[in-house]
Amino acid sequence: MTRISTVDMMLVDDLFEAGNPGYVLDFSNKTFANFFARELGVDIYDDAYAKNGTSKANRLRCYLQSVDAKATAQALKALWEYREALHQRFEQPDKVQNSRARLFDLVRKLEGGRPPASSTSEKPRIDKTQLELLMQELLRITVLEPHARGFAFEKFLKDLFDVYGMVARGSFRLIGEQIDGSFVLADQPYLLEARWQSGQTGAADLHAFNGKAVGKADWTRGLFISQSGFTEPGLEAFGKGKRLICMDGLDLADALRRGLHLQDVLLAKVRRAGETGAPFVRVRDLFPE
Repeated sequence: MTRISTVDMMLVDDLFEAGNPGYVLDFSNKTFANFFARELGVDIYDDAYAKNGTSKANRLRCYLQSVDAKATAQALKALWEYREALHQRFEQPDKVQNSRARLFDLVRKLEGGRPPASSTSEKPRIDKTQLELLMQELLRITVLEPHARGFAFEKFLKDLFDVYGMVARGSFRLIGEQIDGSFVLADQPYLLEARWQSGQTGAADLHAFNGKAVGKADWTRGLFISQSGFTEPGLEAFGKGKRLICMDGLDLADALRRGLHLQDVLLAKVRRAGETGAPFVRVRDLFPE
Protein backbone atom coordinates (compact mmCIF):
# COMPACT_ATOMS: atom_id res chain seq x y z
CA MET A 1 0.00 0.00 0.00
CA THR A 2 1.01 3.62 -0.52
CA ARG A 3 3.16 5.26 2.15
CA ILE A 4 2.67 8.86 3.18
CA SER A 5 4.47 11.30 0.85
CA THR A 6 6.26 14.61 1.38
CA VAL A 7 3.29 16.54 -0.05
CA ASP A 8 0.90 14.57 2.19
CA MET A 9 3.00 15.60 5.21
CA MET A 10 2.49 19.26 4.28
CA LEU A 11 -1.26 18.72 4.67
CA VAL A 12 -0.72 16.94 8.00
CA ASP A 13 1.32 19.90 9.24
CA ASP A 14 -1.39 22.35 8.20
CA LEU A 15 -4.17 20.33 9.84
CA PHE A 16 -2.60 19.35 13.13
CA GLU A 17 0.12 21.88 14.00
CA ALA A 18 -2.60 24.54 14.29
CA GLY A 19 -0.16 27.35 13.49
CA ASN A 20 2.26 26.41 16.30
CA PRO A 21 5.41 24.78 14.89
CA GLY A 22 6.52 21.90 17.07
CA TYR A 23 3.09 21.42 18.66
CA VAL A 24 0.19 19.15 17.74
CA LEU A 25 -3.25 20.70 18.27
CA ASP A 26 -3.66 21.56 21.98
CA PHE A 27 -1.83 18.51 23.34
CA SER A 28 0.52 18.77 26.29
CA ASN A 29 3.29 16.18 26.55
CA LYS A 30 1.13 14.15 28.95
CA THR A 31 -2.11 14.30 26.97
CA PHE A 32 -0.21 13.56 23.73
CA ALA A 33 1.25 10.41 25.28
CA ASN A 34 -2.14 9.40 26.69
CA PHE A 35 -3.87 9.95 23.34
CA PHE A 36 -1.47 7.69 21.44
CA ALA A 37 -1.54 5.04 24.15
CA ARG A 38 -5.34 5.00 24.43
CA GLU A 39 -6.34 5.43 20.76
CA LEU A 40 -3.50 3.60 19.00
CA GLY A 41 -1.72 1.50 21.60
CA VAL A 42 1.54 3.34 20.86
CA ASP A 43 4.23 4.80 23.13
CA ILE A 44 4.84 7.97 21.13
CA TYR A 45 7.69 8.91 23.48
CA ASP A 46 9.65 5.81 22.53
CA ASP A 47 13.12 6.78 21.24
CA ALA A 48 12.20 5.24 17.88
CA TYR A 49 10.01 8.27 17.17
CA ALA A 50 12.61 10.90 18.09
CA LYS A 51 14.77 10.54 14.97
CA ASN A 52 13.58 13.89 13.58
CA GLY A 53 13.61 15.71 16.93
CA THR A 54 11.81 15.52 20.25
CA SER A 55 8.93 17.95 19.73
CA LYS A 56 5.41 16.57 19.49
CA ALA A 57 5.17 17.53 15.81
CA ASN A 58 8.48 15.84 14.99
CA ARG A 59 7.44 12.69 16.84
CA LEU A 60 4.16 12.62 14.93
CA ARG A 61 5.95 13.01 11.58
CA CYS A 62 8.44 10.28 12.49
CA TYR A 63 5.64 7.92 13.54
CA LEU A 64 3.63 8.49 10.36
CA GLN A 65 6.72 7.93 8.21
CA SER A 66 7.79 4.81 10.15
CA VAL A 67 4.62 2.73 10.29
CA ASP A 68 2.72 1.07 7.46
CA ALA A 69 -0.04 2.80 5.50
CA LYS A 70 -2.86 1.19 7.50
CA ALA A 71 -1.46 2.41 10.82
CA THR A 72 -0.86 5.87 9.33
CA ALA A 73 -4.49 6.07 8.20
CA GLN A 74 -5.70 4.95 11.64
CA ALA A 75 -3.65 7.68 13.34
CA LEU A 76 -4.89 10.37 10.96
CA LYS A 77 -8.53 9.41 11.53
CA ALA A 78 -8.07 9.48 15.31
CA LEU A 79 -6.36 12.87 15.17
CA TRP A 80 -9.10 14.22 12.87
CA GLU A 81 -11.84 13.16 15.31
CA TYR A 82 -10.01 14.94 18.12
CA ARG A 83 -9.49 18.04 15.93
CA GLU A 84 -13.19 18.17 15.04
CA ALA A 85 -14.17 17.87 18.69
CA LEU A 86 -11.90 20.83 19.52
CA HIS A 87 -13.37 22.96 16.75
CA GLN A 88 -16.92 22.20 17.84
CA ARG A 89 -16.22 22.75 21.53
CA PHE A 90 -14.58 26.12 21.06
CA GLU A 91 -16.50 27.11 17.90
CA GLN A 92 -13.26 27.58 15.99
CA PRO A 93 -13.33 28.27 12.22
CA ASP A 94 -11.43 25.86 10.01
CA LYS A 95 -8.58 27.77 8.39
CA VAL A 96 -7.60 24.92 6.05
CA GLN A 97 -9.56 24.94 2.81
CA ASN A 98 -11.52 21.71 2.08
CA SER A 99 -9.83 20.13 5.09
CA ARG A 100 -12.15 17.16 5.60
CA ALA A 101 -12.26 16.15 1.94
CA ARG A 102 -8.49 16.42 1.58
CA LEU A 103 -7.78 14.47 4.77
CA PHE A 104 -10.12 11.63 3.89
CA ASP A 105 -8.87 11.48 0.31
CA LEU A 106 -5.45 10.86 1.86
CA VAL A 107 -6.90 8.24 4.22
CA ARG A 108 -8.54 6.41 1.30
CA LYS A 109 -5.28 6.47 -0.62
CA LEU A 110 -3.41 5.00 2.35
CA GLU A 111 -6.06 2.33 2.83
CA GLY A 112 -5.76 1.26 -0.77
CA GLY A 113 -8.97 2.86 -2.04
CA ARG A 114 -9.38 5.22 -4.95
CA PRO A 115 -6.63 7.79 -5.51
CA PRO A 116 -7.23 11.17 -3.86
CA ALA A 117 -8.87 13.94 -5.82
CA SER A 118 -5.67 15.96 -5.94
CA SER A 119 -6.17 19.69 -5.81
CA THR A 120 -3.21 20.03 -8.16
CA SER A 121 -4.50 17.60 -10.81
CA GLU A 122 -8.10 18.83 -10.82
CA LYS A 123 -8.06 22.58 -11.27
CA PRO A 124 -10.83 24.41 -9.42
CA ARG A 125 -13.01 26.69 -11.50
CA ILE A 126 -12.53 30.37 -10.69
CA ASP A 127 -15.40 32.80 -11.14
CA LYS A 128 -15.12 36.47 -12.05
CA THR A 129 -16.10 37.61 -8.56
CA GLN A 130 -13.11 35.83 -7.03
CA LEU A 131 -10.77 37.37 -9.60
CA GLU A 132 -12.18 40.84 -8.98
CA LEU A 133 -11.73 40.48 -5.21
CA LEU A 134 -8.15 39.34 -5.67
CA MET A 135 -7.41 42.26 -7.98
CA GLN A 136 -9.01 44.72 -5.52
CA GLU A 137 -6.87 43.34 -2.69
CA LEU A 138 -3.71 43.63 -4.79
CA LEU A 139 -4.55 47.27 -5.51
CA ARG A 140 -5.31 47.93 -1.83
CA ILE A 141 -1.86 46.68 -0.84
CA THR A 142 -0.15 49.28 -3.04
CA VAL A 143 -1.17 52.14 -0.71
CA LEU A 144 0.01 50.51 2.53
CA GLU A 145 3.14 51.45 4.43
CA PRO A 146 6.16 49.29 3.48
CA HIS A 147 6.20 47.15 6.65
CA ALA A 148 2.47 46.43 6.56
CA ARG A 149 2.62 45.95 2.80
CA GLY A 150 5.08 43.07 3.07
CA PHE A 151 2.90 41.08 5.46
CA ALA A 152 -0.24 41.90 3.45
CA PHE A 153 1.46 40.72 0.25
CA GLU A 154 2.39 37.38 1.83
CA LYS A 155 -1.20 36.90 3.00
CA PHE A 156 -2.53 37.88 -0.43
CA LEU A 157 -0.33 35.26 -2.07
CA LYS A 158 -1.45 32.54 0.32
CA ASP A 159 -5.09 33.43 -0.41
CA LEU A 160 -4.28 33.45 -4.14
CA PHE A 161 -2.80 29.95 -4.05
CA ASP A 162 -5.69 28.68 -1.91
CA VAL A 163 -8.26 30.01 -4.39
CA TYR A 164 -6.48 28.13 -7.16
CA GLY A 165 -6.38 24.91 -5.08
CA MET A 166 -2.62 24.79 -4.60
CA VAL A 167 -2.36 23.68 -0.94
CA ALA A 168 -0.69 26.85 0.30
CA ARG A 169 1.17 27.35 3.56
CA GLY A 170 1.96 30.72 5.06
CA SER A 171 5.43 31.85 6.11
CA PHE A 172 7.43 29.59 8.39
CA ARG A 173 10.87 29.61 9.96
CA LEU A 174 13.48 26.89 9.78
CA ILE A 175 16.77 26.90 11.64
CA GLY A 176 18.71 29.85 10.28
CA GLU A 177 16.28 30.85 7.54
CA GLN A 178 12.86 32.32 6.84
CA ILE A 179 10.61 30.93 4.11
CA ASP A 180 7.73 33.13 2.93
CA GLY A 181 5.50 30.15 2.22
CA SER A 182 5.02 27.10 0.05
CA PHE A 183 2.47 25.55 -2.28
CA VAL A 184 1.97 22.47 -4.42
CA LEU A 185 1.99 22.50 -8.22
CA ALA A 186 1.53 19.30 -10.25
CA ASP A 187 2.06 17.31 -7.03
CA GLN A 188 5.46 18.94 -6.44
CA PRO A 189 6.28 21.23 -3.48
CA TYR A 190 7.48 24.76 -4.22
CA LEU A 191 9.00 27.20 -1.76
CA LEU A 192 7.90 30.82 -2.10
CA GLU A 193 9.90 34.03 -1.84
CA ALA A 194 7.80 37.21 -2.00
CA ARG A 195 9.22 40.73 -2.33
CA TRP A 196 7.45 44.07 -2.52
CA GLN A 197 10.07 46.80 -2.53
CA SER A 198 10.88 49.94 -4.49
CA GLY A 199 13.90 48.53 -6.29
CA GLN A 200 14.05 45.55 -8.61
CA THR A 201 15.45 42.23 -7.43
CA GLY A 202 19.05 41.43 -8.35
CA ALA A 203 21.28 38.38 -8.60
CA ALA A 204 22.22 38.21 -4.90
CA ASP A 205 18.62 37.66 -3.75
CA LEU A 206 18.01 35.13 -6.52
CA HIS A 207 21.12 33.14 -5.57
CA ALA A 208 20.15 33.27 -1.87
CA PHE A 209 16.68 31.87 -2.50
CA ASN A 210 17.97 29.26 -4.94
CA GLY A 211 20.31 28.12 -2.16
CA LYS A 212 17.31 27.55 0.11
CA ALA A 213 15.66 25.34 -2.52
CA VAL A 214 18.87 23.44 -3.24
CA GLY A 215 19.27 22.79 0.48
CA LYS A 216 15.97 20.88 0.63
CA ALA A 217 14.93 17.61 -1.01
CA ASP A 218 16.00 17.05 -4.63
CA TRP A 219 12.45 17.60 -5.93
CA THR A 220 11.97 20.96 -4.22
CA ARG A 221 11.69 24.00 -6.48
CA GLY A 222 11.06 27.66 -5.82
CA LEU A 223 8.92 30.54 -7.06
CA PHE A 224 10.35 34.03 -6.57
CA ILE A 225 7.69 36.75 -6.86
CA SER A 226 9.11 40.27 -7.00
CA GLN A 227 6.38 42.88 -7.36
CA SER A 228 8.81 45.44 -8.83
CA GLY A 229 10.47 42.92 -11.14
CA PHE A 230 14.04 41.77 -11.72
CA THR A 231 17.07 43.61 -13.09
CA GLU A 232 18.34 42.40 -16.45
CA PRO A 233 21.95 42.25 -15.19
CA GLY A 234 20.72 40.30 -12.16
CA LEU A 235 18.92 37.71 -14.28
CA GLU A 236 21.95 37.41 -16.55
CA ALA A 237 24.32 36.97 -13.60
CA PHE A 238 21.96 34.47 -11.95
CA GLY A 239 22.19 32.33 -15.07
CA LYS A 240 20.25 29.31 -16.25
CA GLY A 241 19.59 25.79 -15.06
CA LYS A 242 18.60 26.73 -11.52
CA ARG A 243 15.73 25.54 -9.27
CA LEU A 244 13.67 28.74 -9.59
CA ILE A 245 10.96 30.25 -11.72
CA CYS A 246 10.20 33.95 -11.38
CA MET A 247 7.14 36.19 -11.54
CA ASP A 248 6.67 39.95 -11.19
CA GLY A 249 3.78 42.28 -10.44
CA LEU A 250 2.94 42.71 -14.11
CA ASP A 251 2.65 38.92 -14.43
CA LEU A 252 0.22 38.81 -11.49
CA ALA A 253 -1.89 41.64 -12.88
CA ASP A 254 -1.95 40.13 -16.39
CA ALA A 255 -3.00 36.72 -15.09
CA LEU A 256 -5.82 38.16 -12.95
CA ARG A 257 -7.02 40.66 -15.56
CA ARG A 258 -7.18 38.02 -18.30
CA GLY A 259 -8.65 35.29 -16.12
CA LEU A 260 -5.72 32.93 -16.70
CA HIS A 261 -5.56 29.98 -14.33
CA LEU A 262 -2.56 30.33 -12.02
CA GLN A 263 -1.67 26.67 -12.36
CA ASP A 264 -1.52 27.04 -16.16
CA VAL A 265 0.65 30.16 -15.82
CA LEU A 266 3.15 28.53 -13.50
CA LEU A 267 3.29 25.27 -15.46
CA ALA A 268 4.01 27.28 -18.61
CA LYS A 269 6.86 29.01 -16.78
CA VAL A 270 8.17 25.63 -15.57
CA ARG A 271 8.03 24.21 -19.09
CA ARG A 272 9.80 27.21 -20.61
CA ALA A 273 12.48 27.02 -17.90
CA GLY A 274 12.90 23.31 -18.67
CA GLU A 275 13.22 24.03 -22.40
CA THR A 276 15.47 27.10 -22.23
CA GLY A 277 16.85 27.30 -18.69
CA ALA A 278 15.45 30.84 -18.34
CA PRO A 279 13.94 31.41 -14.86
CA PHE A 280 11.85 34.45 -15.91
CA VAL A 281 9.58 34.64 -18.93
CA ARG A 282 6.69 37.09 -18.87
CA VAL A 283 3.08 35.91 -18.84
CA ARG A 284 2.30 38.06 -21.89
CA ASP A 285 5.05 36.23 -23.81
CA LEU A 286 3.82 32.81 -22.70
CA PHE A 287 0.16 33.66 -23.41
CA PRO A 288 0.08 36.25 -26.22
CA GLU A 289 -3.23 38.11 -26.48
